[in-house]
Amino acid sequence: MVEHAEIRMVHRGGSKINFREPVITNDSRFLLCAAGESVNVYSTCTEEYVHGLQGHTDLVTGVVLNPSNHLQVYSCSADGTVRLWDFTDGILIKTFIIGYPIYAIYISEKHGGVVFVVVPMANYKSSELFQLVAVHLPRSGDQEVEARELSIVLCDVSPHPGAASFGREGEYIAAVKGLQLEVFFFKKQKSYRFSLKPGMKKGAKNAFTCVSCHPKEDCIATGHADGKIRMWRNFNQKKEYTYSTLHWHHGAVNTLCFTPEGTNLLSGGIESVLVHWHYTQENQKDFLPRLGAAITHLAVSPDGSLFCTSHSDNKITIIQSCVKVSAVIQGLVKGDGVWTNLIIDPRSKALVLNGKPGHLQFYSLHRDKQLYNLDIVQQEYIHEEGLDQFEVVKAAFDARGDWLATVDERRKKGAELEINLKLWEYDKLTQGFVLNTTVTAPHEDRITAMFFSPSPETTMLVTTSLDGHFKAWLLADHSDTKEGFWACDFVGGYHLLKPGCCSFSADGSLLAVGFQEVVTVWSTASWELLTTLSQPPGAIRDLCFGRLSCSKYLLGTSTKNQLCCWNLLTCSLEWSTPMDVSLLQTDPLSENMAAFCSQSGSSDLFVFKPSEPRPLYSQKALCTGKVQHAVFAPRDQMLESCEERTQWLNRSQLYFLTQHMDLLTFSTKTEEDRLLASSKQLMVDDSVAVTPFYLLLGKHRQQQLDKQEALTNPMAERTQLPQGSIAIKELLHTPAHVLPSASFLCAMFVRSLLISNPLKLCQVGWGASLHSDFQVSPEIFDQVQVRALAAPLKDIQRLVPKPILHFLGCVLRVVVLLQGESSPQSEVLSALEQVFIKDLSVLCSIHLSFDPD
Repeated sequence: MVEHAEIRMVHRGGSKINFREPVITNDSRFLLCAAGESVNVYSTCTEEYVHGLQGHTDLVTGVVLNPSNHLQVYSCSADGTVRLWDFTDGILIKTFIIGYPIYAIYISEKHGGVVFVVVPMANYKSSELFQLVAVHLPRSGDQEVEARELSIVLCDVSPHPGAASFGREGEYIAAVKGLQLEVFFFKKQKSYRFSLKPGMKKGAKNAFTCVSCHPKEDCIATGHADGKIRMWRNFNQKKEYTYSTLHWHHGAVNTLCFTPEGTNLLSGGIESVLVHWHYTQENQKDFLPRLGAAITHLAVSPDGSLFCTSHSDNKITIIQSCVKVSAVIQGLVKGDGVWTNLIIDPRSKALVLNGKPGHLQFYSLHRDKQLYNLDIVQQEYIHEEGLDQFEVVKAAFDARGDWLATVDERRKKGAELEINLKLWEYDKLTQGFVLNTTVTAPHEDRITAMFFSPSPETTMLVTTSLDGHFKAWLLADHSDTKEGFWACDFVGGYHLLKPGCCSFSADGSLLAVGFQEVVTVWSTASWELLTTLSQPPGAIRDLCFGRLSCSKYLLGTSTKNQLCCWNLLTCSLEWSTPMDVSLLQTDPLSENMAAFCSQSGSSDLFVFKPSEPRPLYSQKALCTGKVQHAVFAPRDQMLESCEERTQWLNRSQLYFLTQHMDLLTFSTKTEEDRLLASSKQLMVDDSVAVTPFYLLLGKHRQQQLDKQEALTNPMAERTQLPQGSIAIKELLHTPAHVLPSASFLCAMFVRSLLISNPLKLCQVGWGASLHSDFQVSPEIFDQVQVRALAAPLKDIQRLVPKPILHFLGCVLRVVVLLQGESSPQSEVLSALEQVFIKDLSVLCSIHLSFDPD
């Protein structure tokens, strides 16, 4: 077994951002959502990913704002912990260890120091019985704290986070499950249960699906499987409760949410329509239609200015007060399956695979964001079960990314298979692909493989089909028009056998086609059959040519659990090994290959070179089930790892999809630390609000860096200070209680205004004590030390601008450092009097003293 302690398997993009209800911060600037094992932070204005809150070791199941600090959030996970974060800095503040898998989290401002979580019932950890418990968070200085003080609130609750809600500022909590609504009153320590009948009418489904409580009044809104919404009142008396019914949704109500003031109720379902109900006038409602996919979650910002909806296609839509869509955060669309495999676009380096029905999605792995969708089928998709519609089943790019080939097919019951081969050309003006050629029925049966030739000399596409043929398609020039079109150039076959796979050599001169149990090698220049390769019994499942120094090797997998390697120079079998390889993938930038093997219900990974018997890297039990989709993605920046066990990650990164549609990759600890440091640096520089505090401290840090650079570069030019000061305006217009100590800020600010001198300074100077007759606040501004790095002395008036001196009105001590030898005392005194008394009109007396530094 190869040592791989420094290589970790991580989620890198593609997580489900619609798994749980998102959270909008108090200032409506950021949106937070659970994404796999982390919490993603997005900008509500730009839709961009800001950073991630990483620390959980299992699926994150909930995110809530800390009501006592608007810059903090709690997150819970199936790893049994609740974590407190500073989401602006991405810092983990504290970890509370609960000890049970957590499926949902709730919090109320009225219950300070307590969070409510849904955990499995103590005696039924392996069953589907859950309970709502109150967790008292201990106050401790340690970063990791065990929170074992749990008190049961409700038993037998639903683990779905939309199945419980606090009401009337935390006086009670309502939970729904099945046909039952349960309301627990904290002051009475008593709960009431209300049940509905299953519904005997045709099509009636009274089961509860979600609940939301009015924030100000005693009213509970519940959603039901039949599309109805019930408004419950008088539930504090079990026998006197009443409810009214609202009905618009024709399918189940997936989510409900009241606005912060309770004036409106929002609802969503499979119709992809946000319904806006007026609370006082329940018959009046507004709609925001055509949101693209079924609504699964709803959230409202604390100030009510923004709404957001999560959708079934892994998308979050940000809406401005139910009027218009302002931003869309699109994650990796995970449909019913991936038929096109995983492909890398050579131009954008984006991951390309099946998206929403009839489309290809281009997904940025580095930004964890969908770039765009390409409509391949170009037909309206009808949402109806059992209806046969066109699906994209194959896709391939040429080496430069100028051409994209797709295959879409539809098989009707009792009818012939419909196949379309489409060739798309990249348009530099529109920065997208435009349909160039459509070939109807390119083969008589299903297409099994499709690849472009990597040769730069010709643009060639090869398709193989179960009709017993493979075809070569060439781009032909039309004599009348400048645009070219695609046409079939060659049709090949071998003894009426059915081809299942094919592969081009690295230079495009050879084409290997697997005809059941026979491997055939063809010359692409003359289409001559060069040789056939024998192998142990079993149909060929996959073929891959070696790259670079291993280009003489051809590797193949068979249905008889064999991995074979042929030497094309000797046309003989070089080696073979018994392995049940479900997927064989080659790295286009190196000699490395990756083989995913199935064993005992899980998948193993082996990374190797065809010329070496010992694998570079291996890992057992990578994930459960078979891995059938993987790709090597080229890196933007090459790693410089010299260790043998991590060198295979230097040029490319291996991504793969599990059977649960989780996108995983491999990373080294060094790379993870570098990414974390860069994300924090990006967050500090670009994502922090420009507050007065940031203007003073953030700019000061940058000026210190600039000063160090200037000292190392004697030819650096001196930059002039701006005439106006934004920081002073912000200081005068910002409430004092949100600012740090004034003496600290003023000293920092004055130092930030000083001009850096790249020249060598002497180590002595004159000290001047200025005793002003007007002092604004002597107890606060006692003494401010200003160190002037300015030369010559005539520039001292820029050190302490007039507005600042009048604002401080305090005793000031100026230490003047001069270039070269110190000036005579008379010249220093004369210059200071000119600056402070005549120019600035300051009523003060100046006393000089020789001040060594």
